[in-house]
Amino acid sequence: MLYFQMVIMAGTVMLAYYFEYTDTFAVNVQGFFCHDSAYRKPYPGPEDSSAVPPALLYSLAAGVPALVIIVGETAVFCLQLATRDFENQEKTILTGDCCYINPLVRRTVRFLGIYTFGLFATDIFVNAGQVVTGNLAPHFLALCRPNYTALGCQQLTQFISGEEACTGDPELVLRARKTFPSKEAALSVYAAVYLTMYITSTIKAKGTRLAKPVLCLGLLCLAFLTGLNRVAEHRNHWSDVIAGFLVGTSIAVFLVVCVVSNFRGRHPESEHARPADLAHAPMISIPRVESPLEKNHITAFAEVT
Repeated sequence: MLYFQMVIMAGTVMLAYYFEYTDTFAVNVQGFFCHDSAYRKPYPGPEDSSAVPPALLYSLAAGVPALVIIVGETAVFCLQLATRDFENQEKTILTGDCCYINPLVRRTVRFLGIYTFGLFATDIFVNAGQVVTGNLAPHFLALCRPNYTALGCQQLTQFISGEEACTGDPELVLRARKTFPSKEAALSVYAAVYLTMYITSTIKAKGTRLAKPVLCLGLLCLAFLTGLNRVAEHRNHWSDVIAGFLVGTSIAVFLVVCVVSNFRGRHPESEHARPADLAHAPMISIPRVESPLEKNHITAFAEVT
């Protein structure tokens, strides 16, 4: 089973690599109308000049959840180590009775592995959507630099299609055709939602009733500001950002609810009674409440006798 999971993970990484760094999947060439105001925003510059550059965003999306999960699992393990409940719930026998994975390592690797898989899956979904739709960026015409005279754009309703319509840098033009959904919005909200659900479900210490919602809302707010920045800098449309939010949120919720079961480990066997034990278990005795009529009847019967 472990080897099968490793194969799936390797295939996911390879597919993300082909989408990101190769031209295996051709981008759909979407046409546009002459002087379309939706694509006439000024060019904001390369991605590195953004207020949230990709290097910073990817580092935070990969590093912050990993750090929080490692610290959180270590703290939970140390708190529950004295009662041995953590080890009883998470202990997994690998080869007979000779060895097992440490529960701290097992849970940490499981949560980080699933998070990493979701990160690559989000990237794949986003790249697939960008390749299929070929949606144009708000600053597309500034990079495309179409020759309106040669294209016959005497009327604004003239529709232009084809790659030969653009005279700008082909690499920049190709990048301007890949905006739906927004990758930055999807990755940021995926990291925020996954980490929010982890903090909410795992951290049960006293005194965190107010700290947990503040931390979770802060993470979600940062993800929202990332999408807002993409629109403010004319790098994405609102529809691109909203679609990215939906993709990232959906993948995070699916992995947490359906794969890691809300981050809850298995319950100890003592908490679950077996059917054989239930058959021999004593019935619950319910205290009998004596009514006044019955009490008077018993008193009268005693006086007669």
